[in-house]
Amino acid sequence: MKDVDLTSYRGWLEPLGLIGMESIEAPLLAALVTEQPLLLIGPHGTAKSLLLGRVAAALELSFRHYNASLLNFDDLVGFPVPAPDRTLEYLKTPAAIWGAGAVIFDEISRCRPDVQNKLFPIIHERKVQGLDIEGLRYRWAAMNPPTVGADEGDYAGSEPLDRALADRFAFVVQMPSWAGFTPSQKLAVIQAANRTYGPQDASVLSDSLYLARGLLQALQKTCSASAADYVFALLPLLAQAKLELSPRRANMLFSAILAVHASGLARQPDTAFGDSALLALRSSLPQRAEGIAIPEVKLLAAHREALRTVSLSPHDPLRAILATAEPLERLKLAVRATRLPKGEFSRVIADSLAQLPIGSREAAIVHLFETGTVGRLNAAVASQIGESYRDIATPADFSETIHASHGRYRTWSRLKDLLARLNPADPRAHLQANALAALFSQKVLQTPEDAEGAFHAFSQTDALVRRA
Repeated sequence: MKDVDLTSYRGWLEPLGLIGMESIEAPLLAALVTEQPLLLIGPHGTAKSLLLGRVAAALELSFRHYNASLLNFDDLVGFPVPAPDRTLEYLKTPAAIWGAGAVIFDEISRCRPDVQNKLFPIIHERKVQGLDIEGLRYRWAAMNPPTVGADEGDYAGSEPLDRALADRFAFVVQMPSWAGFTPSQKLAVIQAANRTYGPQDASVLSDSLYLARGLLQALQKTCSASAADYVFALLPLLAQAKLELSPRRANMLFSAILAVHASGLARQPDTAFGDSALLALRSSLPQRAEGIAIPEVKLLAAHREALRTVSLSPHDPLRAILATAEPLERLKLAVRATRLPKGEFSRVIADSLAQLPIGSREAAIVHLFETGTVGRLNAAVASQIGESYRDIATPADFSETIHASHGRYRTWSRLKDLLARLNPADPRAHLQANALAALFSQKVLQTPEDAEGAFHAFSQTDALVRRA
């Protein structure tokens, strides 16, 4: 590897006049290193098009910039004309995609569905009409946040991206907000001079690319197992947070983690793997393009839990537990894993119970007491579960006057009908009745549908844990 002097390194974006973007520098460089599709999402005026155009110019790429909201297919391929052999060939225009090293689809979320479908193979395969686009290395796109409701800040016309198309962008990067800029960065943007940026500013970028490519080759040999373990543990945790990823995305995320880590190390040699993994995760979720909210707290919790499993022994039962998406199955596995430390066992049980639906949670608590495993919990979790079990083990004693026109009257009537199905000679029927009555008295059951759902959830869960 050649020697590269980065002792006074300020990042590769700042020399191109791109200020305040340090937070996304590593994923952007990773997209350049891997030559995988990149999608930028951000409000108007956040320099999405400017960034992509200056990067293309700095890399001396022949590139095409299309406004996808106005795009016609002929703009991409040229005009079809009869060829001498009676087939069709395309009369190429200066704006056609043939010969481009990079292509930028701006406003892709405003693109007509029929044209969006034709962009799909370009982004995914570097093909158009089944023909290879020779020389095309980079496929980039930009969009405003998609409109998902009637909020004042929504962008009318910026539609959520088709799920299959969104899943083809390896990197889905949120642009930094103006509010996050430092005062000096804001002043630098305000006073930015109008000058041309291009090859003369590209030396830091080219050096960073060179370093990151070399580091990526090394990481693919030394860090692949850790990255794979992280992704394997992460997927069910994300599913619990309602952020399910496709198998394709899992592979893309694995590659992105290695590339982002290599890019981070190229800038800061002491970059931690965990920091790179989190940055890659935040920069790889296609849900952003689909208008699906990303719950940051749940994302961070899933990341931390997955990162913890990387250090676990392959034979540690906690690996199998954390890799299980269904909360009841995790609880059952934890109950059987008698050697789990009290702290780990308590955390798995508390998290699993919190994710179970009403009725199912109460049946699982009964299981914990009947198997004696409640004694393996730490005091705080055991006390909380004990309060719930007390309501299940003893008949509910409450009095409430409800008018026949009130919604709670209908809920109570439905609940009485359901409880009448139970066999009074069965001790378990009393536990179920107590649990549902307590839920009603605590106003957890608000509708007849709530009552029915809790009734069936208790029955099903009780049957499942007793067979365990």
